[in-house]
Amino acid sequence: MNRCFFWRCPLTPAARCAAAIDVLADIIERRRPAADALKDWGLAHRFAGSGDRAGIASLVYDALRRRASAAWIMGSDTPRAIIIGSLRLQQGLAASSIAALFSGEGYAPPALTADERARIETMTLAGAPPEIAGDAPAFVLPELEATLGEDLIPELRALARRAPLDLRVNTLRGPRETILAALEGYGAAPTPHAPQGLRVPVAADGRGPALHVEAEFLDGWYEIQDEGSQLAAILADAKPGETVVDLCAGGGGKTLALAASMANAGRLIATDGDPRRLAPIHERLRRAGAQAEVRTPRGGKARSDVLADLDGTVDRVVVDAPCTGSGTWRRNPDAKWRLRPGSLATRHAEQATVLDRAASLVRPGGRIVYITCSLFPSENDAAVGALLARSGNAFAPVDVAELLAPAPSSLAGAVRVTTYGVQMTPLRTGTDGFYVSALVLQR
Repeated sequence: MNRCFFWRCPLTPAARCAAAIDVLADIIERRRPAADALKDWGLAHRFAGSGDRAGIASLVYDALRRRASAAWIMGSDTPRAIIIGSLRLQQGLAASSIAALFSGEGYAPPALTADERARIETMTLAGAPPEIAGDAPAFVLPELEATLGEDLIPELRALARRAPLDLRVNTLRGPRETILAALEGYGAAPTPHAPQGLRVPVAADGRGPALHVEAEFLDGWYEIQDEGSQLAAILADAKPGETVVDLCAGGGGKTLALAASMANAGRLIATDGDPRRLAPIHERLRRAGAQAEVRTPRGGKARSDVLADLDGTVDRVVVDAPCTGSGTWRRNPDAKWRLRPGSLATRHAEQATVLDRAASLVRPGGRIVYITCSLFPSENDAAVGALLARSGNAFAPVDVAELLAPAPSSLAGAVRVTTYGVQMTPLRTGTDGFYVSALVLQR
């Protein structure tokens, strides 16, 4: 029987390490999302408090961020070795501090062996191959190198750090200054680039404050949204009075930002190929005071095109495309280890499908804004280039200077310019890895 059953909260830091090893083993052995494994652990150990669950989650996500490099320095890829190695690499703990956690006493994991202690005292990443030094699957390195070039390892290390906690102030409710004052006690400060963004410090264990229960959040004054996602919505440049379709709206994060950009003036339609993903959008729109028409496709044989009446009439189609999410590995580090070559092929096909649908919606002179949270050029420039070819050059890429015009000038010097758009990265922009390109349908 799992000895975690006998624990009583609050758990000691050592007991949290033991639990993290159990959860990590479940993730690796069953190849399941970390969030699912952590949820199941919490349900099976209801006596553990919220602080304990958050602390365990932090340990697990840090271990996944540094899974390859931790295994390298420990000479083993067992869950125990990865947790020990990540404590050394990610949290910078000394050997004596790790030994105190791995003491074998009470509910602590078994004591460090002589070899384990020697490795955390002496091993480094000097000479490690790029997939180890950068903690990324080896098969995606050619794609990443094509995007990141000489910055490959520094960018991958930035991608292995914890993500910040960013907010987007809802200008439909009021100016950023109002919320900045309201959240002063949390240490909120303006984000480096996004004009309505705020960044809130997180604790040493990676846990942020429960901002989703604050009165201002419940009243729709702000949304939790990475600065890169905010900037992508700004680059979409949706204007008051336009007809705009958010083609892959999901839970509505960018829909809300587009509504604010349009000042609720115009026609904003949100839909998604997966109707289940749209479930949260209605409450979020209500809370934010944002106006959007949500079109939910039917499933099964009765499924029909819910946008057929809009073909050839839309001013701006925003395609926040399904992708591998490689740009969000700071937040979802388990995703990089579950990625397989076949996943890329599936995403490429999905991206072609949504781009072709966007092409049929846009009017002459209108635009498609293509967005991914990916660092892979095959999901970004290659997808855009393929649409240009399929359309017989009916579309033309928007010049980068024009694409960046709606954003603060600071962004222009930080993004990576690609063939058809711009790429944000953790190292250069301090954001998730968002790609944005815009295409205009020539008259």
